[in-house]
Formats: sequence, structure tokens, C-alpha cells
Amino acid sequence: MTGEDQPKKKKRGLLRNAFSIAFFSLLAYIVISLISGNGLGFDWLPGLFSTGESVELSDEFHFNIGRSRVFADLDNALAASGSLGIQVLDYAGSETLRDSFQMNAPAISSDNGRAIAFDIGGTAARVFDANEIIASITTGGPIISASINRSGWFTISAQEGGGYRGIVSVYNSSGSMVYRVSLSSGYVLSAQLSPDNRSLAVLNLTDGGSRITFYHGLDKDYADAAFDLPGGLIVDAQYLSNGDMLAVTADSLITIDAGRGSGAEIFGFSGMRLGGYAISGDFIALHLLDFGIGHRGRLLTLDSFGNLFGEVMIERELISMSLRDGHISAMFSDGLFIYDRSLKEIPLSDESPSAAGVSRVLILNGGATLVAGDRFAVVAGIGAHP
Repeated sequence: MTGEDQPKKKKRGLLRNAFSIAFFSLLAYIVISLISGNGLGFDWLPGLFSTGESVELSDEFHFNIGRSRVFADLDNALAASGSLGIQVLDYAGSETLRDSFQMNAPAISSDNGRAIAFDIGGTAARVFDANEIIASITTGGPIISASINRSGWFTISAQEGGGYRGIVSVYNSSGSMVYRVSLSSGYVLSAQLSPDNRSLAVLNLTDGGSRITFYHGLDKDYADAAFDLPGGLIVDAQYLSNGDMLAVTADSLITIDAGRGSGAEIFGFSGMRLGGYAISGDFIALHLLDFGIGHRGRLLTLDSFGNLFGEVMIERELISMSLRDGHISAMFSDGLFIYDRSLKEIPLSDESPSAAGVSRVLILNGGATLVAGDRFAVVAGIGAHP
């Protein structure tokens, strides 16, 4: 190698490193936007929640778990993940669990009374129910995302090993690792475990677009099927009740046969851009924005076959939305609105709370809505005062 070649090789290496850092930063931004709701204006807390027995709710919950708080319903308790750790309050407002640890970008996912809280870009994760910590995980690299399913099994996707490699780890309901897969190329965005704990779907960005890779049986290190979206961005993918996957892209909704990896568009966005979305089981809400200036757009509800239930035009900012049991809570810049499945407005039990300082709304067991920010968490909406 000549003296002239050495600086060129060093320069190419620096460019590759810079590209990797920039790409990972973009990836982290996308994931933080989707999970925390800061970018799209939504918190997507995946999962099907059991109705459980309704109990009397406190009018106000006093969380003191730091900044950047995100929330999850544990059926008869509320969990908050913040910069200082996690905290759980029962529906009467009494603390049942606390675990203190530092998080720079708190996130949370819940299902069937359990939750996983994690630090996006950090290495800490906790799995817990209303009363106890089930697992404390420290990863070997920055956490990208995490998910938990109805049976309490959970996944953690992390950027480990450097370069383009992403690692997804699967844990059982006791917190023991049962499967681990490493992607040799692309960046992992998220991973979902099927409800029967037998299949893993990994969403990642590739050089040519997006890919969802399926691993069936959790007993081998190679994929059984894959769905590719050349030139497109898949921002989220979740299992449906029939075992297929629903993929949310920047342009459309796609259902994917998990066994064969074949996909079909069920709903296109018709020249509008995705403002946000919420999914609860096979029920979907979409916020689509015009490409013009301002907040003009549409709020739509549909099923996993693309059948439209309702549609309303909106012209103000939609800050946060929550979906559960056929109801939608939507915090707009002018206050809280509750809708049924067909987007017919339902009167509130009390005066609509102000949108000032609100970062999240979350429908609770029984129909009430938690309206929260970093400084407050109050209950409003239908069924707020049983």
C-alpha cells in the first residue's frame, strides 16, 4: 500500500463510521417518535387488555417519577415510566410498586396486566406487574425497542456488536432468555412475538427499504419467511388475531401472511401523509394529514380487512390518541373528545380538560381516560366517576 493510499483508506473508514452514526441516530429518532409519541403525537401501547372488574378511580394520580413520562394501563393499576424509573399506582391512587433507575428516553409497552419499561438508546429494561418486578435486564448495547405479549413473554431489540448488526432476544414469562437472533445486515426497528409464543417477527431497515423476517418455532437461527418492501418505510408491525401481521407503512396498511411472507395492501393513504395511528387487536385508527400547511386532515377507523367504520375531518392539532374496547379518546389542541367505533362523538362526563401540558391520553379499564403530562395525571371522559 502506498503512502497516498493510506489516507484514502482512513478517509473511507471515517466516512463509513460517520454514516453508521448518522443512520443509527435517524433510526433512534424514528423509534423514539413512534414509541414515545413525541413525533407522531401518539403513544402506541400495543396489546389487548382484558376488561376485568371495574373499580372506583381516583380523580387524580400523583406520579413523581421524573420527566418524559409515558403510561400503561395494567387493568386495575396505572404504570408510569419516567426519567427516574418506574412507578405503579392502583386505581385508587395508592402506590403499589416503584423501581428507581435512570432513563434518558423512557418507553413502555403493556399487555394483560404486565408491562415492559425500557430506555431507548440506553441499556436498562424492567418487566413488572402491579406488585412486583419480574425481570431486570441490562443489554450489551443500546435498546431500540421492546414488546410484551399476552402471555407475558417479551422481546428486546438492541444494537449490539457494532456495524449493521441488530440483536433480538426473546424471554419467557419468568424472564429467562429462550431465543436470540442476530441480523447480519440492516437495522432492527422492532420485534413482535406471536400470541402463542411460537413465532418471532423482526422489522428492520435495509439498504433497499424495509423487511419483516419471520422465525417459526424459535429453534433455529435462520428465517422461515420474509416480506420485503423495496423503497418503502414500514414503521410498525403487529400480529393480528388470525396470525397474520398488520404492517403500517408511510403510505398504506398491509396485511402479511406470516407463514409465506406474502403481503397485500388493505388501505392506501390516497396522497395524504401519516400523522399517527393506534391499534387495538384488529381495530385500527388512522390520523392522515393533507400535504398542505397546518393540521388539516382526517381521522379514520377501520378493521384489519380495510373496511372503514368511520371518518371525520379535522383542522386542529391532534396531540395524543388512545384506542380500546371500541372507543377512541383523542386530545386535540382545543380539548378532549371521545368517539365510538364509527367516530360518533360521545359526551364527556365532565368538562373537557385543557390540552395545555398534555402529552398523553390513555383509555383505562372501565372507559375513563387518563389525561397526563410531566406535571399532572387526571381522569376524564366517559365513566370517569363510577
